[in-house]
Amino acid sequence: MAADAIVHVIDDDEAVRQSIEFLLRTAGVTARTYDSASTFLNALPTIDPGCIITDVRMPGISGIDLLRRLGEMRIKMPVIVITGHGDVPLAVEAMKIGAVDFLEKPFEDELLLGSVRSALNRSQENAARDAERAEVEARLSTLTNREREVLEGLVAGKPNKVIAFDLAISPRTVEIYRANVMTKMEAASLSELVRMALVIGVMNSGTGG
Repeated sequence: MAADAIVHVIDDDEAVRQSIEFLLRTAGVTARTYDSASTFLNALPTIDPGCIITDVRMPGISGIDLLRRLGEMRIKMPVIVITGHGDVPLAVEAMKIGAVDFLEKPFEDELLLGSVRSALNRSQENAARDAERAEVEARLSTLTNREREVLEGLVAGKPNKVIAFDLAISPRTVEIYRANVMTKMEAASLSELVRMALVIGVMNSGTGG
């Protein structure tokens, strides 16, 4: 686990919060605790990324409600849900709306640590993907409208001749635009260009004909 990773622990039971925080601290992980989902949501704009551990049953905003709020806000931090005995249906519902794991009380320390490690790894992967997406989108923004159209033709698998016909330009002109696209997108090959397009969803956007 990364030394600077933050685990946000949300539970209305102070003993549970302290127990989890102590366990994580002894494993070299920094934890922040919150006595309610409301407290966490209020702090959300200023908190460090990482993962979330939340009880599924809490007064006010429940763990399920919190997951829905995070989904609406497009917050991508992985969420681990803690459930009491008999709350498996709630845990399954939590998984359906975005939780990455659930643990039934009482749980083994190693089980919790393993789940946290997995969630933090996922969090780091999400951050890396977001950074890559931002970089590719920045390159995409440098393309002219015509270069963008050629890019969309390329990632759709169309030969230069077909792209030329679609855009009412010559194949030679398509080649020039294609070279410009490869340069601006910093793609060493067509396969790399297609991968970039997948990252930012160009293949699904289309030009509307």
